[in-house]
Amino acid sequence: MSPSVTNGTTFKPVTHVIFDMDGLLLNSEECYHKVDLAVIGQFGKAVPDHLKLEILGYSDMDCAKKIVEICELPITTEEYAKEAKKYTHLLKDVKLLPGAERLIRHLAKHNIPIAIATSSSNTSVQAKIHNHQELFSLFHHMVMGSSDPEVTKGKPHPDIFQICARRFPDNPDPEQCLVFEDAPNGVTAARKAGMQSVLVPDENLPMERRKNATLVLNSLLEFEPEKFGLPPF
Repeated sequence: MSPSVTNGTTFKPVTHVIFDMDGLLLNSEECYHKVDLAVIGQFGKAVPDHLKLEILGYSDMDCAKKIVEICELPITTEEYAKEAKKYTHLLKDVKLLPGAERLIRHLAKHNIPIAIATSSSNTSVQAKIHNHQELFSLFHHMVMGSSDPEVTKGKPHPDIFQICARRFPDNPDPEQCLVFEDAPNGVTAARKAGMQSVLVPDENLPMERRKNATLVLNSLLEFEPEKFGLPPF
């Protein structure tokens, strides 16, 4: 698939960039799959092939709720979440996805304000960036939806992106912010927040679930900053 503009959308210049993290910057989905296998396997259940796409972009507790329901586990959402925390150490091996480091360093080098808006909790985020501390120190701030008291509604609600934008020192207008996401929920949240979005989806994500993004790419390596008024590589 070649890079595509959706819905005939035209690009507007931006000044600030907000990134999701899991499945976009970090290949954490593979690590989460290991966690799910470990917990779900305790009950003699298999992980359905479609589970990954069903839980994309949700908060930790919403993911736990969906997993319990989809896999028909004989435990509560809270019990699943508690059990999953025992395997947090598996998240420390997460690797960066192609193009992530290049884009982050490029924007930081040109003093473009960047931040993270992830549905994950502080505990899991700290585990995942364990081997990438210096790179993630380049972000002005991080909003972690599963543990931030201000984020009362997770994606696809716009709250996390609105809060993230407000925490930049100059409190930019929504139209000045560009959101990078890998999940339809995140794209919907960005759209509701009045922000443009770049979607880098899982290759198995159906085409109809990609349509709300401003731009769809196969990889961050394909991103051309100048299209949104940002300094070119």
